[in-house]
Amino acid sequence: MSDFFLLMWKPLVACFILTGIHTYLGVHVVERKVIFVDLALAQIAALGAVLAFMFGFSLHGAATYWFSLGATFIGAIIFSLTRTRREKIPQEAIIGIVYAVTAAAAVLILSRAAEGDEEIRHMLVGNILLVGLNEIMAMAILYGIVGLFHWYFRKTFFLISTKPEEAYQKGIKVRWWDSLFYLTFGLVVTSSVHIAGVLIVFSFLIIPAVGAILFSDKISGRLFLGWSFGILASLAGIGFSYYFDLPTGATVVCVFGGLLILLALIRTLLPKLSKQ
Repeated sequence: MSDFFLLMWKPLVACFILTGIHTYLGVHVVERKVIFVDLALAQIAALGAVLAFMFGFSLHGAATYWFSLGATFIGAIIFSLTRTRREKIPQEAIIGIVYAVTAAAAVLILSRAAEGDEEIRHMLVGNILLVGLNEIMAMAILYGIVGLFHWYFRKTFFLISTKPEEAYQKGIKVRWWDSLFYLTFGLVVTSSVHIAGVLIVFSFLIIPAVGAILFSDKISGRLFLGWSFGILASLAGIGFSYYFDLPTGATVVCVFGGLLILLALIRTLLPKLSKQ
C-alpha cells in the first residue's frame, strides 16, 4: 500500500483537483441540460492541439496549449451566443453537431501523421500517470482562481443555470453571464484535456454530478456528494490500474461508470428496503 501512494500520489492529487472544479461545473452543466458541452469543448481543445501539432509544435508544448485555449474560447463564445430565451433549435443539438464535426476534423488531420493513431488515443484518455509536480501546481492555482471567481458570483451563476426565466425577469444580462461561464469553463476544460484526455475530463464533469443528483435536491448536497464520489472513484480507478496493470485513463472512466450503476441500484432499492 505504501508503494502505491509513493508511486501514484501525483496522479491521485491531479484527480482530486479535477474532482474539485469539475464536479462544481458539472452541477451547472446538468442543470442547464447541456450534457455534452464538456465533450464538445474538450474536443475543440483537442482540435486546437492537433492543428498546432500539424504546424510543427510539440503536442505537449506551451504553444499547443495556447492553440487549444484559443480554439476553446471560440467554441465557448459560440455556445454562449446560441443559448436564447426561446430556443427554436435546442442548444444540445448545436453542441452535438460541433462535437461530431471537430472530432471528425481531428481524425482527418491526424490521419496524415505517421503517429496519428497513437495521438488519437492520447486525446481520448490522455496519460495522467505522467503528470508532473509543476503541472499539478499550475492546475491548483488556475482552478483555485476560477473557483473563487465562481464562488463570488455564485448566486448569479446558479440562478441562470437553475432558473433562467427568473434571471431574465430580473433583468440579468444572461448572454453576458453565459459568456463568462463558458469562457471559464473552456479554460478549465482546455487545461484538463491537456493532462487527462477527453474521456476522463467528461467523466469527472458529468458522472459525479449525476450520481449526486440521485440522492440530493440541494446544490450544497450535490456538491458534497459529487466531491465524495469523485475522490472515491479516483482512488479506486487508479488503484485498479496499478494493481492489475491496466491503462489508467480507461480504468478510471470505467470505474466512474461502474460506481454510477451501483449508486443507481442503491437508489432504486432504498424505497423498497425502507418499506420492509
